[in-house]
Amino acid sequence: MTMPHGPVALIGLGEVGRVFAEDLRALGITEIAAWDTAFGDAASRASRNAAELDITPAGSAAEAVAGAALVVSAVTAMNCVPAASSAATGLDAGAWYLDLNSSSPAHKREAAALVEGWGGRYVEAALMSPIEPRRLAAPFILGGPHAASFGDAAPGYGLAGATVGAAEIGVAAATKLCRSVVVKGLEALLSESLLAARAYGVEREVVASLSNILPEADWEAIAGYFMSRSLQHGVRRAEEMEEAAATVADAGVEPWMASATVERQRWAAQWGGVLPQEDTIGLVDAVRAAAGLGTEERA
Repeated sequence: MTMPHGPVALIGLGEVGRVFAEDLRALGITEIAAWDTAFGDAASRASRNAAELDITPAGSAAEAVAGAALVVSAVTAMNCVPAASSAATGLDAGAWYLDLNSSSPAHKREAAALVEGWGGRYVEAALMSPIEPRRLAAPFILGGPHAASFGDAAPGYGLAGATVGAAEIGVAAATKLCRSVVVKGLEALLSESLLAARAYGVEREVVASLSNILPEADWEAIAGYFMSRSLQHGVRRAEEMEEAAATVADAGVEPWMASATVERQRWAAQWGGVLPQEDTIGLVDAVRAAAGLGTEERA
């Protein structure tokens, strides 16, 4: 495998940015710069990640990307375009700009125009699973007119699960966000169902009945996992679902389900402090107590 050459810049040093920094270093790519709007807060996750990774925060996005062969944008969904705008002026001609953000096709096209206008090569990348446990080997769909050429270089950056999709910008984003209507919606549905079912004492029966229409599985464990993801990442998920709702609406479909999921995800984010819990019912009880919904005697 031919290794890529040149430094890498990370725009956003949260969960995904940290995975990139760690895995790229493991491949021998040590010239890594980073910029995150949260660097101004020493207690932020981004600042902690920079300190733990021994990465000196850049003074701006444009400073971070200067000289980079690859720029990875991994910010929240609503910051896709602002991130591209702040980084574009510092891009070297021909630099790859890999946009991982869960943003709508319209916002992807807007970001692409900014990057291309300053001589960068924009590639959208839709992450089709959680970043863990496969990390950079997770499945990514690459999109846009430069996707095929970046696809040849992707394995050298550790992106072993990347596949090249459509040359049209926005198709990969639509794939990701239409999937999110199901995945994030399922998180919201299971959370809402169990929070109510627990009040009536029927949570075990509800969970057990799911295998009557869905594949046999440990649905209690699955519900606990999905619920914990909403609690931990609800703010980010709510933003993603706002982008999903816009994507659905742009297709001429009323985004009733996506819009409702926005509200449930945003609500869940308030109670992340109850994590971790030993089991699903304990998690349900902890959220109910934190939200002032009452507590139940454990069976």
